[in-house]
Amino acid sequence: MFLDLSKLQQMDGAEFQARQPYPWANPAGLLTDAGFNTLVGQLPSLDQFKQVFGRSRKHGQQSHDRYALEWQDDLPVADAWKAFVDELRGPVYREFLFRMIGHDRFSLKFHFHFTPNGCSVSPHCDAVWKLGSHIFYLNTERDWKPEWGGETQVLDDCGRFPARSAPDFGEFDRAMSSKSLGNRSLLFIRSGNSWHGVKPINCPEGHLRKVFIVVINRDTPWYRLRSRLKL
Repeated sequence: MFLDLSKLQQMDGAEFQARQPYPWANPAGLLTDAGFNTLVGQLPSLDQFKQVFGRSRKHGQQSHDRYALEWQDDLPVADAWKAFVDELRGPVYREFLFRMIGHDRFSLKFHFHFTPNGCSVSPHCDAVWKLGSHIFYLNTERDWKPEWGGETQVLDDCGRFPARSAPDFGEFDRAMSSKSLGNRSLLFIRSGNSWHGVKPINCPEGHLRKVFIVVINRDTPWYRLRSRLKL
């Protein structure tokens, strides 16, 4: 088992859904210590990733530069990662998401993002077919220092900015920074203007911000079509 069942059960769905500016939580220890260490020790190699740099984004936002690896069941990755994804697809994790979200009309996709020095995720709201994300942080004190950055910023505009716009980090009324070092994760659900981003990373060459993301998509025929067409 990779998921810590007792920690999942401790999370309160009603409290999560009432959180402002949108539902979010940054819990520690949703993975067992042994499971976390196993997954971190058996990450896929960088040569399996696709370079995603300099891609234009809608609404004038800066490109989200990183190395990306989309999950496929035949990926040549360690068996531990395949077992972890099996758990995420299983009834325990799905029941956890049902409790956090309040319904079970969702489907899951997965991908890795490794991000090098100088790159960032500019403030943005996710596409309408995307219900939320669960980001598992994969850096430890052995390979990362807090001053290098990499924390996801939960941003509050008090409803001032259209979702189809490109505000800077400094323009928001509040910014709440996730803790991202060690066995931490960030779960958030799209609700109104769910702005978030990652400020430019300042790490030595050869180091990478590493995350594994559970993408929670709306699962209705209309949103499945919109997702495929990327409207």
